[in-house]
Amino acid sequence: MKKYIILYNPKSGNGTGGQVVDKLKELISDEKEFIDITTVKDYAEIFSGLGEEDALVICGGDGTLNRFANDAGDILPKNDVLFYATGTGNDFLNDLGKTPGTLVKVNDYLVGLPTVTVNGMTRKFINGIGYGIDGYCCEVGDQLREKSDKPINYAGIAVKGLLFHYKPTNARITVDGVTKEYKKVWIAPTMNGRFYGGGMNAAPDQNRLNNATATSMVMYGKGRIKTLTAFPSIFKGEHVKHTEMVDVRAGREIKVEFDSPRALQIDGETVLNVSEYTVRTKEAK
Repeated sequence: MKKYIILYNPKSGNGTGGQVVDKLKELISDEKEFIDITTVKDYAEIFSGLGEEDALVICGGDGTLNRFANDAGDILPKNDVLFYATGTGNDFLNDLGKTPGTLVKVNDYLVGLPTVTVNGMTRKFINGIGYGIDGYCCEVGDQLREKSDKPINYAGIAVKGLLFHYKPTNARITVDGVTKEYKKVWIAPTMNGRFYGGGMNAAPDQNRLNNATATSMVMYGKGRIKTLTAFPSIFKGEHVKHTEMVDVRAGREIKVEFDSPRALQIDGETVLNVSEYTVRTKEAK
């Protein structure tokens, strides 16, 4: 009999991830075993217990999928690895054109992932690296979460940041050895997929399966009001039409340097006090 090993994150979806257990009991009629993914210390042991027809289910948000990709390393099983999204943003699912509530096979999306090196650590990432106002939003969101269990309004944080609180930096961005300098940089992500940040289509032409290149996007050079006016267009990917303030480049190795430290986010996980990061794809030399 086929068995499903379900690794779920009770902290996903603003702490509602544990409720998905009942939903999966209805969705999957075969034998099931539920394991809190935050308690897993040895994926090799879990994989070795899979029968030939068994399947593994990752249940959580994009951050949970990121954690699995990094902690499992290069020992992914030959079995089907399925994803059941319970996050708040679900950018990975959005990029695939899927909706929550379904099981999605993700084996192909977990191999050949790009890496980011920042503050002495190197990690794979699923969707993108946020640096600038998006990292700031995660930093403020984390601070608010420590004080209250209310849902975080990231859009509101971004608007207030653009209008009042966030101070842009100058940046040097090097893509495959070609360096450009930018003044008054508001946002400088590097993307493996198209979407991040809860629906922002930062890199409309990026294909997460190509494994060869990632996409650098920078929004720069304008004041607060002009930037705030153009910013919503990123949700439809139309920000790239603003060529006077948006530059998009694809490459195998991308280095972003700010002239003063800012917060950065990796698939939603905040890293503080960052002056630079480097992304390398599978094809980077």
